Amino acid sequence: MGIHIQSKLNQLQKILPEGFPVDSSWLQRQGYSRQLIAKYLHNGWLVSPVRGVYLRESTLLDQSSWEPVIISLQKLLDLPVTVGGRTALELHGHLHYLSMQNLAEVHLYGMESLPAWVNKLLLKQSFVFHSTNLFKLNNKSKDGNKERKQAYFTNYKWGMSEWTLVISTPERAILELLDELPSNETFHQADVLMEGLTNLRPKYLDIVLSDCRSIKTKRLFLWFAKRHNHAWFKEINTKKINLGSGKRMLVSGGKLDSQYLITVPREFVNDR
Repeated sequence: MGIHIQSKLNQLQKILPEGFPVDSSWLQRQGYSRQLIAKYLHNGWLVSPVRGVYLRESTLLDQSSWEPVIISLQKLLDLPVTVGGRTALELHGHLHYLSMQNLAEVHLYGMESLPAWVNKLLLKQSFVFHSTNLFKLNNKSKDGNKERKQAYFTNYKWGMSEWTLVISTPERAILELLDELPSNETFHQADVLMEGLTNLRPKYLDIVLSDCRSIKTKRLFLWFAKRHNHAWFKEINTKKINLGSGKRMLVSGGKLDSQYLITVPREFVNDR
């Protein structure tokens, strides 16, 4: 083996963790030509799970795990995507409030679409991407003070590795989930989740609720919070939250809540 090829291979072992997929564009930006990539494939130093995607095979990682894919997108490919909504709530420890069917999906939030190859990988879970402008601050923003970013994002340590995933805080994640209601989430699922969210932080709720652009989502959150009468609900500064005007019909044949002016299923009005 030539000295140059060996040197480039040693470099690749340093910059590309085992089991983390990257595309050919990333490798070329690091100085690896198509000819060199082909040579590494031929010699088994790289494997290609799908066309145009490469990784250093690892016996230490479950190649069907979704976490290395997202860490690679966030840390190597520098794609502003966040694990959020239902999946973030799962990672924060609310697994027992979610159905096993829901856990087959990984919910991602961002302003840029995922690379097409992501959903071609043979994984146990499927990725559901939400292109959203729900908040004033997004995962591509360079501005925003430290406390605001802490209200939005947190790092989640994955397994025994040193790598972390950027995920939504519980305060942001529940709003992301409620934003999907009633089209892609159910009142029942949201109700069970909200009942279990006893430890939300009022100072972060004040920030994400003030920054949230969806009137419907903010009204829903406050309605559920009032319904379950969590201790933190009394500490929210609702005067700073723009709840808009007019009624929002969320369910056909529902009952109008007179305070938040949203229609909710009748069974949720008379069950308490």
